[in-house]
Amino acid sequence: MSGGEAPARAAEMALLAEIAKLAPSGVRIACRTIRDGDEKLLLPQEARTITSRQLHARRASGAVRAIARQLLVLEGIENPVIRRSASGAPLWPEGITGSLAHDEVMAVAAVARKTGTVSLGIDVEPAEPLPDDIAAIVPISGDILEGVDQHLALRLLFSAKEAVYKASYPLDGKVLGYEHIAVDLRGRKAVTATGRKAQLSFCLFPRVVVLAEASADAVAPVSWPEQVSPSW
Repeated sequence: MSGGEAPARAAEMALLAEIAKLAPSGVRIACRTIRDGDEKLLLPQEARTITSRQLHARRASGAVRAIARQLLVLEGIENPVIRRSASGAPLWPEGITGSLAHDEVMAVAAVARKTGTVSLGIDVEPAEPLPDDIAAIVPISGDILEGVDQHLALRLLFSAKEAVYKASYPLDGKVLGYEHIAVDLRGRKAVTATGRKAQLSFCLFPRVVVLAEASADAVAPVSWPEQVSPSW
């Protein structure tokens, strides 16, 4: 193992040990550091749907699809391909729900059979405070930030809303802003303005990772952003 590969592998193993605790029964989860050359991990069918010409974006797409394909093989899917839809969401094999995410360093993926899990969303962020300009637009009055390290509470809130959006969009087809998702970090749950509820699991170190599992049925939609106090 080369000098560059050893730290990358150590970072993967450290995060994998934490995210393995997040996955409910029936959900598979994995991670990989993004490395030079990972753009070559894209299958030709996938590469044609990744329109970005930025090298890092293609590397991240290759890294995250490589680990997601490994998870799909474990689910019995032969020769899986994960294309990108026009909306930017990954296209999963029939009967599978899943989610992909990456930051500048790490890629994460989660997959499950739809027979046991309705829809998944995952997000990964550095374990650092959220920049002030983003922190100013993420919280709403319906959010509950107690019960977690307040140093990372807004970063976790941001990541949770990203994960919930990814879980809800395949079900409701609605584009949501931060103001349309209320998160209870203490209760590890969330609800969207479309009435979709989600259960959350997360870790804060060595990176912030949030896994959201959407409910099968939506409750009555909430009129947001005017009404931002959800009925939990």
